[in-house]
Amino acid sequence: MNNEALIHFTQTPGLSLAYEEHGPTTGEAVILLHGFPYSPRAYDEIAPTLAAKGYRVIVPYLRGYGPTRFNHPDTLRSGQQAALAQDLLDLMDALAIKQAALCGYDWGGRAACIVAALWPERVRCLVTGDGYNLQNIPHSTKPLDPDTEHRLWYQYYFHTPRGVEGLTKNRRALCELLWKLWSPTWAKGPELYPSSAPAFDNPDFVEVVIHSYRHRFMYAPGDPALEWIEETLTQQPPISVPTISLCGADDGVGPAAEIDEDIAHFTGRYERRVLAGVGHNIPEEAPEATLRALLGLLEGLR
Repeated sequence: MNNEALIHFTQTPGLSLAYEEHGPTTGEAVILLHGFPYSPRAYDEIAPTLAAKGYRVIVPYLRGYGPTRFNHPDTLRSGQQAALAQDLLDLMDALAIKQAALCGYDWGGRAACIVAALWPERVRCLVTGDGYNLQNIPHSTKPLDPDTEHRLWYQYYFHTPRGVEGLTKNRRALCELLWKLWSPTWAKGPELYPSSAPAFDNPDFVEVVIHSYRHRFMYAPGDPALEWIEETLTQQPPISVPTISLCGADDGVGPAAEIDEDIAHFTGRYERRVLAGVGHNIPEEAPEATLRALLGLLEGLR
């Protein structure tokens, strides 16, 4: 599917932010957010259906991906969670969207969860991949069980100069490997990967990715202008907006646990759905389940 004609740009304080838009501009806004290492192609089977139902669908390229660019060469290429959330707010402000339904996973899910937690008046409802995605950075250096630790090898790799060089030289091959490891039972992954891979050729991709994985372990300083958000997130604020959490039973980053350990973080309407045969790339692997969750919330709130 070629969506080049659908790419638009808006100026935010920090970015020339690229996004794809579907549906009428007068419709209720739905913002679909991809993760690492993915792209807006994750929503190719979701956005048109929402648009056909009259929703205004916005699918941005996150900082460091695709045609999105920083406005100034001296801006920190931050990948911290607060930056992703601020970008989402800035996008909504630039497009005059007062409130939107949010759907995201991985990095995009983190941005969506943060905005839902700190600015609930801006969020109509939330579909989150893998539950409560706010990083607990003060506790990040505490070792996890070995079975979980080994799945994070790529994060530790990115903490090293070797990892920076490896991502720089082998970004497409490395990201393709992550697709395979994180979605081990997804047969269509190898076929669909080439559609997303060009988004990783962004000149800021490596810096943003490396900063993201170093900041979350307190190995790199964040943007001082965003420190107040990070400080607030250390309190692990609850999410009160209507939410459905979609979890992949075959997620190679972390398979869904039998017990929902995130439920205490949600104080409003909340449901967790574990998707059999689905890995980490939830909307692209399970578009029908993602649509059901979104439409169920949207139509239930009318």
